[in-house]
Amino acid sequence: MTTYQKVVLAKRPAANIIPGETFRLESAKAPTETDLKDGEVLFEARYLSLDPAMRGWLNDTRSYVPPVQIGETMRGYAVGVCKASKSKKFPAGSVASGITGWTELAVVNEKTLQKVVLPKNGWLTDTLSVLGTTGLTAYFGLLNVGQVKAGDFVVVSGAAGATGSVVGQIAKLKGATVLGIAGSDDKCTWLRELGFDDASTTNRLPSPPTSAREPSP
Repeated sequence: MTTYQKVVLAKRPAANIIPGETFRLESAKAPTETDLKDGEVLFEARYLSLDPAMRGWLNDTRSYVPPVQIGETMRGYAVGVCKASKSKKFPAGSVASGITGWTELAVVNEKTLQKVVLPKNGWLTDTLSVLGTTGLTAYFGLLNVGQVKAGDFVVVSGAAGATGSVVGQIAKLKGATVLGIAGSDDKCTWLRELGFDDASTTNRLPSPPTSAREPSP
């Protein structure tokens, strides 16, 4: 590969993303092993993540991370392979994930990456969803912070979203009764298929149950 492609921010959107205007696809000369410094790897992305938080990163406002600048590669998670390496932690051929951006190739510091260890029957894309930031947020938020246990009644707002849907499933595994709140009847049907005890749209919330073990009417 002598060149690679990357997606850069061309114009900040005022509201919705505008195809052909917000982002621009650019080609550049591909880096090689000779471009690496100690502790760096040449990362080749196999899958890119598209997350709701990324929309906020486009706004030129103060937030928990600096906004993506015009002309910069779009910030985002990816999972891929270390094609070349000057890192002891990630030798060439290692599978890893991290915030490497919407780009085919990137020279990144080893501190940017996490090793990928898939469970049996796991998919590489799982590291960008249920085994990635989404799943970790749901797991630690529910169990370490919420300390949910058997017999609890759990209400999940935004339950059909990436994190909310995982929260509800973990809560069920822990023996809780789970009510999901979502934005449409179709989403509520899907939540029940996931194992939620019940689900309701935001404009038609049921009355609270009289018992933690009793589904809402």
